[in-house]
Amino acid sequence: MKALLLAGGLGTRLRPLTDDLPKPMVPIMGRPLLERIILNLKKSGVDEVVISTYYKSQYIEDYFNSKEDLGVKIHYITEESPLGTGGAIKNAEKFFDDTFLILNSDIVSDIDYADLIKYHKRRRAQVTIASIEVRDTSQYGVIEFDKKGFITAFKEKPKPGESNSKYINAGVYVFEPEVLKEVPENTVVSIERETYPKLLEKGYRMAIYKFNGYWIDIGTIDKYKKVHEDILKGKSRFVSTTSSRGIILGDNVKIHPTAKVIGPAYIGNNTEMDAYATVGPYTVIGNNCRIGQESKVSQSVLWDNVKVCRFARLENAVVTSECIVEVNMEVKNTVFTANRLASTTLIT
Repeated sequence: MKALLLAGGLGTRLRPLTDDLPKPMVPIMGRPLLERIILNLKKSGVDEVVISTYYKSQYIEDYFNSKEDLGVKIHYITEESPLGTGGAIKNAEKFFDDTFLILNSDIVSDIDYADLIKYHKRRRAQVTIASIEVRDTSQYGVIEFDKKGFITAFKEKPKPGESNSKYINAGVYVFEPEVLKEVPENTVVSIERETYPKLLEKGYRMAIYKFNGYWIDIGTIDKYKKVHEDILKGKSRFVSTTSSRGIILGDNVKIHPTAKVIGPAYIGNNTEMDAYATVGPYTVIGNNCRIGQESKVSQSVLWDNVKVCRFARLENAVVTSECIVEVNMEVKNTVFTANRLASTTLIT
């Protein structure tokens, strides 16, 4: 089974986290989101993925080319200019000659991809759209469907009373390759607003896969932080973890006997905590970090290679890779990057 990962977005709302790397590569529990998605696809029987890139495409290729074999064959295709979701899918058409998955690469979810594919084949659909139920549909495109689970209409941001459906597009699809002939080449196309209504109008069999588990896009910094809190709380199975008292430790973690870890918390590989340092609760520390003497880090996400010097205080913060939080410094309700100007970004 093959999958297409749409990874070309600019990640504008996630800045400054995406100033130096593409949105799908922001770390989730110490590994890039895109890598975590690929590993979850592998569990569902996907053995080949195509990554469609645009923004900072070389970063993605360099990362996976330098990694150990993930057990999944990876291809890359790059847009010269943004083509929209439909255009990006059409651009990758040459890779697909059988049923395949498509995923937006900024989503964290517990969707069972294997079950989704089985459902698609049982319904003998040509397109299946994974969908989640929301309370307020006014900011989304709504999917209407019949009692047999086949889509009957798409309504964009309906007003109260305009639709009885509460189900919206979850950004995960199963396609049969023949539907791609309906998407024009080298053209900016929205799969959601243009292609899907066109397919429905032409009589293609389009099924809805209703999913009621964990789902969130990481489009904002607040949502990015929330994903980590939800994983630590056990609300999501996106990352498989085993913990003792809610504390998850990587390999070769060194914690001074007087240091304290308050769960739930995650500490990555080769990280050290010095005397009387405190980490947690609801804190994720990346790989190769150093948490200095008597420093405190709570409700925060630290990326790799971060040094927190002694007596520093971090609360409700995101700290990007290679940063040094200096002695006695307080970092609160903010994003802290190597470019200190970015540290003015507030987290609610």
